[in-house]
Order: sequence, then structure tokens, then C-alpha cells
Amino acid sequence: MVEEPTEIFDDLYLGLRAGGAMRKKRRGEPLTMEEEEALGRWEGLSRGRKSATIGAFAIGTFGLGFTLGGLVFGRWRKA
Repeated sequence: MVEEPTEIFDDLYLGLRAGGAMRKKRRGEPLTMEEEEALGRWEGLSRGRKSATIGAFAIGTFGLGFTLGGLVFGRWRKA
């Protein structure tokens, strides 16, 4: 398979679609053509790109949770 340069966001979206397809496949539900294509493309990605994608998702999720947690549970002090 020829690796074409893509954005990390494209890989993130592909990973989310493939994750949904894997869940449906485990449950025994039929997959659509788009889900089969996403699953095939995800399986065709190199191990490095998969790792970078999962890492970016984890860091982004942590950062978002940290920021929202600070806003919701943080103490607002007046100077």
C-alpha cells in the first residue's frame, strides 16, 4: 500500500470510524461498505501512524479534560 501524506486529523477521523466498525463487527452486526473501507484503511496504516494517532487522541482528550476540569472545579480567587 502506498503511504500518502495526510493530516493527523484525517487519521483521527479514520480511527474513530474504524473503532465504530470494529465494535459493530464484534457484536455481529452487518457493516456498511463505508465501514468496511474505513476498517481496511485503518488496518493498512503503519504501526507508527497508528501510534501517533492514538497518542494525539490521548493527549488531546487529557488536555481538554484538564482544561474543563480546571474551569469547572477550579477556585476563582479575587486579587
